[in-house]
Amino acid sequence: MRVIVITAALTFLFGCSDSVVVDEGPILRPVRVTIVSEAGAQRERAFTGIARSTQTSRMSFRVGGTVVELPVQVGDTLSRGDLIARLNTSDFDLAVQQADASLAQALANQRNADASYNRAKDLYENNNASRNDLDSARANAESSEAQVRSARKSLEIAQLERSYTRLTSTGDCTIASMDMELNENVSAGSPVAQVNCGDGIEVQLGVPESLISGLNRGMAASTTFSAISDRNYSATITEVGTAGGSNTATFPVVVTLDDPDNQVRPGMAADVTFEFSSATSGLLVVPTASVGQDEAGSFVFVAEPTEGDQATISRRSVQVGDLRSGGLEVLDGLSGGERVVTAGISVIRDGQTVLLPEGVAP
Repeated sequence: MRVIVITAALTFLFGCSDSVVVDEGPILRPVRVTIVSEAGAQRERAFTGIARSTQTSRMSFRVGGTVVELPVQVGDTLSRGDLIARLNTSDFDLAVQQADASLAQALANQRNADASYNRAKDLYENNNASRNDLDSARANAESSEAQVRSARKSLEIAQLERSYTRLTSTGDCTIASMDMELNENVSAGSPVAQVNCGDGIEVQLGVPESLISGLNRGMAASTTFSAISDRNYSATITEVGTAGGSNTATFPVVVTLDDPDNQVRPGMAADVTFEFSSATSGLLVVPTASVGQDEAGSFVFVAEPTEGDQATISRRSVQVGDLRSGGLEVLDGLSGGERVVTAGISVIRDGQTVLLPEGVAP
């Protein structure tokens, strides 16, 4: 009986030795990744702007008054010197008359002072007047001459201000808008009308700060108008702003149409397309699913290869741009050739070791 028990015990021990589990370390999670690539040698971006004349002026009076004549309407074509508006000249006529009267009085005083000075000189030469009498007469003559010059200037100013009551066109222009009504009182500098002069057309728009460095004067652009179908106008950048707007992080850019026609009119909405080189913009594209968002901002997980098919996860903050057909533009935070995790970003963490799929491991 004792031999049977020992044999059973040995059989139990050796049988259990075959089922011992060996600890091979933690199980690594496989991930899917994509290798970040550039968006292409050239990429197009379109911005919306408003067409305007290359020579746009807001006309205003240099003096204030009441508008008594307004012979033009919106859309009228003007030639150089054509009347746009006229103010009541009654007050200015009185000012001219007063200045004219002051000049007449000054001239009379000058004649009297000159006569007195000539008599004083004759008397002084005959020793019948003192030196003080001569100096006093000469001072009065010079003073009266200065008063005449001042009166003439006052008359010129009064006449000039009266001429400012007529607002005329400075060239061949078109009335774009009227900001004043008949019999309305206006002050100096108040807008009366906006006129477009010349045949040139330009488009003003705003470009984000991330792209403004890729634009320079002289670069070509393509312009389309929603009101004009099936027509594409070539344009050239003529102005690139060096300071952004006060409320937006955009910079003003102006393009001028190379060959506009009579279909394009100021005020039309335009779409202007530029081509940016990837070397200039440095933009990359990643799948939308690879970008996460939390209170710290946008981020991606980058798989940095270590050995074999293993990699270490690194969280990377990124600045994203627009949504494109291939994914999201990345403006900052990534470099070309890096491996970005494209699936399961909610269950991985910074510093975690993962398995790379075949074909993407170094």
